[in-house]
Amino acid sequence: MARIAGVNIPTQKKVLIGLTSIFGIGRYNAKCIIERAGIPDAKRVFDLTDAEILKIREIIDHDYTVEGDLRREVSMNIKRLNDLGCYRGLRHRKGLPVRGQRTHTNARTRKGKSIPIAGKKIATK
Repeated sequence: MARIAGVNIPTQKKVLIGLTSIFGIGRYNAKCIIERAGIPDAKRVFDLTDAEILKIREIIDHDYTVEGDLRREVSMNIKRLNDLGCYRGLRHRKGLPVRGQRTHTNARTRKGKSIPIAGKKIATK
């Protein structure tokens, strides 16, 4: 089992997809990493040699911010916005969409389950 950046990479998946299980590495960065390491696209994680795993680990450690450091950086950015009291910080604090999306309808992922309003009746004809 390959362990890179403190994450166990799924062994049955291709290396390109397996690397995306690391927080901070998407498809594009995973493709760049395996190209720099000289690993073919079709290779699966369980086929990797120790030298290839080490090469991937070195590339990620040297050039990418991932996992704990990235999570800490993101949370510090949100905390800074909250402390400033800017509009984006207030939206984070209230748990509403931050990037200008509408909230009259939708935004359920951010707002949570809808709560029925007591006493409100639907007009029927």
